[in-house]
Amino acid sequence: MEYPWYQSLTAHPDLQQGDFIINCPVIIPPETIDLEIIPEVVVNKMDAIILTQSCDLVNKNIDNILVCRYFSLSEFFNEIQTEQSLNAKRKKSVLDNLRKGHLVSYHLLNKQEGIFDDYLVVDFKNVYGIHRSTLSKIIKNSGTRVRLLPPYREHLSQAFARYFMCVGLPQDIAIEGY
Repeated sequence: MEYPWYQSLTAHPDLQQGDFIINCPVIIPPETIDLEIIPEVVVNKMDAIILTQSCDLVNKNIDNILVCRYFSLSEFFNEIQTEQSLNAKRKKSVLDNLRKGHLVSYHLLNKQEGIFDDYLVVDFKNVYGIHRSTLSKIIKNSGTRVRLLPPYREHLSQAFARYFMCVGLPQDIAIEGY
């Protein structure tokens, strides 16, 4: 049995975890905030995916919805290439670690003909909040959008939880004499 990864939606007003938002406006806070002055903020637009749990969205338990940026696998490798040189062997190793979930700050999603022509990478390193009413307006005006389907949506949620709950130890275990 084959399980599709994505579903195209038209005129679908509800929001769910795993919904892709094209050109989602997110507020980038300033590096420092002077409490005496109203800060200037930057609004960037990015392709984002909703990470807030669907049950919270359906029950309207929250006003601010969590989203993370996503981009194509090609863009991912272009960004890495600027940070470090990647030969074919290193690129294969990075891809294998990404596929296995060993790069916990990223999550790999499959491509699907007619919806996404390249694999997608979700970047958990920066999480943004967008108000429900703003997101609802975007959805209403967007026409068609894409939704990540189960069980892949739950797999994304689990990967985000693993990244978010990560605990850094002050000292690693030094194994000697083995």
